[in-house]
Amino acid sequence: MTDFAEHGLDDVDDLLMPVPAAAGALVGYGRVSTRDQHLDRQLSALNSAGCLRVFADKLSGRNVDRPELWACLDYLRPGDVLVVVSLDRLGRSLDDLLAIVGGLRKRGIGFRSLHESLDTTTPGGRLVFHVFAALAQFLRELIVQGTNEGLSAARARGQRLGRPPALTPEQVRHARDLLTNPDNTIASIARLLGVSRATIHAHVPELAQGRAALGAGTGERLALPASGA
Repeated sequence: MTDFAEHGLDDVDDLLMPVPAAAGALVGYGRVSTRDQHLDRQLSALNSAGCLRVFADKLSGRNVDRPELWACLDYLRPGDVLVVVSLDRLGRSLDDLLAIVGGLRKRGIGFRSLHESLDTTTPGGRLVFHVFAALAQFLRELIVQGTNEGLSAARARGQRLGRPPALTPEQVRHARDLLTNPDNTIASIARLLGVSRATIHAHVPELAQGRAALGAGTGERLALPASGA
């Protein structure tokens, strides 16, 4: 069964359960997201739809918060109906839309979108949102499946997955060359390459064989074994 928990729904029945006939108020919400957009047309449509109270967010630049939306949701009471001009004025994504509408339904609040003629106080409107929720889950599963298939294909090609190594093969060779000079400390080589001493040890495993000959401080010096490069 589709997992609706992340949308604020305990079960699919949360989307399908009937909302009591609207005995409360029609409350409108409008939003514009660019400086070039105007709220006037939305406000006019919401007032014409019978909304007695309208909340509106006018966002610009990096301001992505929706304080008026949260104030609107807090204002709504069971039996009220939230009205928007279109679905994209309420949710920024399908998941966002479903989470908000699902939360309204659990509180006994209806939802209506004028442009799409959707009304969750009707059986048809509830069914549409049930389909939306199933579609959102389907899309998430496709993304997971595609990611897993891509990782499997990369492994089959021998492609290294995960975080890239701290040192490139060329840097490792350079570190080995520097280590052959006893005047170069491991700490100084690490600083030169921009990594930690632990990283140098990890990429030059033969250091462990000469560990007994290393000093204890940050200026520890290397005594490479006879076979060391």
